[in-house]
Amino acid sequence: MVRSRPRLAFDSTRQHPLKEVDFDMPGTLVIVESPAKAKTIEKYLGDDYAVRASFGHVRDLPKSQLGVDVEKDFGVTYEVPEDSKKHVADLKRAMKGASDLILATDYDREGEAIAFHVATLLGLDPRETKRIAFTEITRDAILEAVQHPRPIDSELFDAQEARRVLDRLVGYRISPILWRRVRPGLSAGRVQSVAVRLIVEREREIRAFNPVEYWSIDVRLSPEAEELPFVARLTEIPEGKLATAPDKKGILLGAEADATPHVERLGRAAYRVADVQKKERKRSPAPPFTTSTLQQEAARKLGFSARKTMTIAQRLYEGVSLPGEGSVGLITYMRTDSVNIAETALREIAELVKTEYGGQYALAEHRRYKTRSRNAQEAHEAVRPTSVFRTPARVSAALDRDQLRLYELIWKRTVATQMAEARFDQVGVDVEAIASLTRNEAVDGDARYGLRATGQTMVFDGFIRVYTEGRDEGPDEDAESRLPELTVEQLLRLLEVLPEQHFTQPPPRYTEATLVKTLEELGIGRPSTYASIIQTIQARNYVRLEQKRFMPEDVAEVVTDRLVQHFPDIVDVHFTARMEEELDDIAEGKATRLKVLRDFYDPFAEALMLAEEKWERYLEETEELCPKCPTEGRTPGRLQVRLGRFGKFIGCENFPDCDYIRNLDGSERPEPELLDENCPDCGRQLVKKVGRFGPFVGCSGYPDCRYIKKEPPKSTGVTCPQCGRGELVEKRTRFGLMYGCERYPDCDCAVNNLPEKDIPCPECGGLLLRRPKSLRCWHCGAEVDLDMKVTKPGDREAEAAARAAKAEARKARAAVRAAKKPAKAKSRSSKKRSTKKKAPVSKKTTAKKKTAAVKTTPATETTPATETTATNKRVAVAQETAPEPVTAGEES
Repeated sequence: MVRSRPRLAFDSTRQHPLKEVDFDMPGTLVIVESPAKAKTIEKYLGDDYAVRASFGHVRDLPKSQLGVDVEKDFGVTYEVPEDSKKHVADLKRAMKGASDLILATDYDREGEAIAFHVATLLGLDPRETKRIAFTEITRDAILEAVQHPRPIDSELFDAQEARRVLDRLVGYRISPILWRRVRPGLSAGRVQSVAVRLIVEREREIRAFNPVEYWSIDVRLSPEAEELPFVARLTEIPEGKLATAPDKKGILLGAEADATPHVERLGRAAYRVADVQKKERKRSPAPPFTTSTLQQEAARKLGFSARKTMTIAQRLYEGVSLPGEGSVGLITYMRTDSVNIAETALREIAELVKTEYGGQYALAEHRRYKTRSRNAQEAHEAVRPTSVFRTPARVSAALDRDQLRLYELIWKRTVATQMAEARFDQVGVDVEAIASLTRNEAVDGDARYGLRATGQTMVFDGFIRVYTEGRDEGPDEDAESRLPELTVEQLLRLLEVLPEQHFTQPPPRYTEATLVKTLEELGIGRPSTYASIIQTIQARNYVRLEQKRFMPEDVAEVVTDRLVQHFPDIVDVHFTARMEEELDDIAEGKATRLKVLRDFYDPFAEALMLAEEKWERYLEETEELCPKCPTEGRTPGRLQVRLGRFGKFIGCENFPDCDYIRNLDGSERPEPELLDENCPDCGRQLVKKVGRFGPFVGCSGYPDCRYIKKEPPKSTGVTCPQCGRGELVEKRTRFGLMYGCERYPDCDCAVNNLPEKDIPCPECGGLLLRRPKSLRCWHCGAEVDLDMKVTKPGDREAEAAARAAKAEARKARAAVRAAKKPAKAKSRSSKKRSTKKKAPVSKKTTAKKKTAAVKTTPATETTPATETTATNKRVAVAQETAPEPVTAGEES
C-alpha cells in the first residue's frame, strides 16, 4: 500500500500535472487510458478520487530492435515510447500524493497489459495492485466496480504478451526478406498475411471461373375469367425434376436448344392448380452487436470503414456531454465477442418497447442469445446503449452526424432484440400443365409438367418496425409477393411463357464487411484488431478498394506465393486459427506462455533459415526476344516478366545495358518527353512521364530533384460560404476528393460533398452540399431530399456553433502536432549524427546501399539484429532494415 500524502486535486479539463493540495482526507488515484474517459469517471467518483489518464500504452517493445530474447525464454525488453514519457512522469508525480491506487483500464487483454505496465512503472507489484473492470461508463457500473477490486490477471497479461511476441517475431523476421527479395517498404504479419492471401485466392477464383449457361422457364398465369396474373416457375419436365442451378441435383436445361421444346409445349398446355400449401413463417431479430458484427453492419448500412466504426464507437463509449447529465458514456465497451445483455438493461428495453410500441410488440419473457465465441468471458456484454431511454432523438444535439448514425444503429439493433417476432403468411402453389407432344396430337396427358409459385405477405412486422439486418449478397427473404386466392383443381389461363438465359456467377470479391465476417468465422485474429489489419494491407499497397471491394495488387500475389512456398504455416488459415486457440489456452491457464512460443518458434526458425537460402526474386521467363537489343548492336536478350514499383512489367534480361520495358498487355511504355519549361527548384528541364496514377510532369533531374508540377485545382464556381471571398476548388487528399477554399490557409473551409452551384437551401437560402441520396445545407444543417422537400429543419446558430467547436478541435490537434515536431526533429538529428560517426566502421558497401534505400522510404522503422544463433546470423543484415507491421496484437 502506498503511504498517505496530501491528496491531489484533478482538473479533468486540463492535461497538466496534478497540484498538491492539503486535505485532511487521503485521496485515491484512479488511472484510465484516455482523458475523455477520465473526465466522465471522475464525475461519478467524487472528491475522494483523482482520475488520471495514461494516454494509451505506457510501455511497448522497442522500435529500434527486436526486443525479444529467444534464447532466454523469450524474455521481453520494454521501453517507454517518447510520446509517453511526459504522461508517465505525470502519473509518478500524482502517485506521490495519493494514498491508494486503482487501475481502471479497459476490460480485455490489452487493458490488462496496460494496467500491468502502469503498475510496474510506478514501482508496484502488479499482483498486489487493485484493478477494477466495467463494460459501461455509467454511475452504477463505476461505483459497483470500485466496491469490488481484484488483482491484475497475470494469465490474461501472459496471453497478450505472447500475442505481441508472436507478431514481433513474424514481422521482424520475415519483413526484411521481403525488403531485399521483393521491394522495400513491405511487411509480413501473422494475421495481415492471411488476410492478403484470402483476397488473392478469391481474385484467382474469379479469374479461373468459367461461366456455365443454363435456362429457366417462367409462365405467367391467371385464374379463368379473372385478371389476377402471377408467375410460376417450371420445376419438373416429363423426364424428371429440373436443377435450379448447374451445381444442384436434377436435369439441367443447359442451352436454348434444351429449353425450346418445353417452351413450345407449355405454350399450348392446359393448366390447373394441383395443390395449395399455406403456413406461417416467423423471423427472429439478429443478436445484439459484437465488435465484428458492428463493423460489418456499419460497413453495409453506413459505408463506414472498420477503423472509422471503432473510432466513433470509442468516443461514444468514453463519454459525451449531455444537457442535464454532464459527460456520460452512451454505449458499453465496444471490443467484445459476447451477445449477452445485462438483466437491468433487459428490463429497461422491455419497458421502452411496451410504452413506445405497444404490448403486442413486447415479449412475455426476455430473449437471450447464446454466445458462440470461446473468448466472450473477456468482455461479457454485447455492444448496446448504456440506457435505451437515451433515444437517438434525445442525444442528437450532442452528437455529430456520424456519431448519431452509429449510435442510432446500435440503439435500434439492441431494442429490436427484445421485440416480438415478425410473422409472414407463406403460400405455395403447385401447378400442373398437360401438353401434347406435337401440335397435331390431342391434349391427352402425353406430357406432364410441374410448376411452382410462391407468395409471402407480412402479417405482423414485429421487430422489423425498428430494425432489419443488412445483407451482403442474395435476395431479400422478407420481400412481399402476393398470389391470388387459388383452390385445388382451379383452372388457369396462360398469359405468357418466359424462357430466360442465365450464367453462373463467380464468387464476389471481399468487401470490408465480408472480409471481417470471413476472418471471424475462420477464427483468424481478434475482431478488435481487424480495423488495423485492413488499414495496414492497404497502406502497404497489397490491396486497393474499387467500388468498395478489395482488389489485390501484383505485389500481393507475388508475396503470397512466396510466403506459401517458404512459410506455409504462417499464411495457413487453420494454423493461424489454432494459434488463436493456444493464446486462449494461455488466458485460461491451460497452457504456458513459454510452451506456446517455443512450439511456434523452433519450426519457424528452421523455415526462416531455408528461406534465406532459397528465396529468389520474382522472375518469369518468356520465349520472346528483346526487339531493342539488335538496334543497339547487342545479341537480343530474352524478355522476362518482373515486378516493379507499379506492378508487373516485361523487361529485357540484358538490363541495365538494355532498358527496354513494356506493359503486360503489350502496350509500350512511352518515353519521357522533354518540355520547353524549366524546373522552378533546380532550373533543369521539365519532363512528361507516366507513373502509377497516369501522366505527370516532373523534373528531369530526378532523383536529385523531386519537383512535380501540380495543375491548378479545378474550381466549382461556388463562392466560399465561410469567407465569402474565395471559391471552393477540388482537392485530393489521402482520404479522397474534397472541396476547400482556394484561399487556404487564410481560410480553412473544407467540405467532403459536392457543393451545388445554382440550388439554394429552401430553408435559409444557403449553400447545399450533395450527398448520395439527399442534400444538406452548410449554413443551417437542414436536410433536403432530391425532390427538394425538407426532411429535417435547420438551425443556423446550432450549425455555426458546431463548426466553431470543430475548428477549435482542429487547432488543438494542430498545436499538439506542432509541439511534437521539435522533439522528433531533435531525435532525427541525433540519429543522423550517430550515423555519421559510425559510417567509417562499415565495410560492406551492400549494407550501405540497403541503408540508403531505407532512408528514402518515409515512415519506416529499423531493427538491428540482437541474437547470435545460427539462424539470426543469417538474417543479421536483414534485421537492420526490418519494418514493423501492424498486426493482430498491436491494436491501440
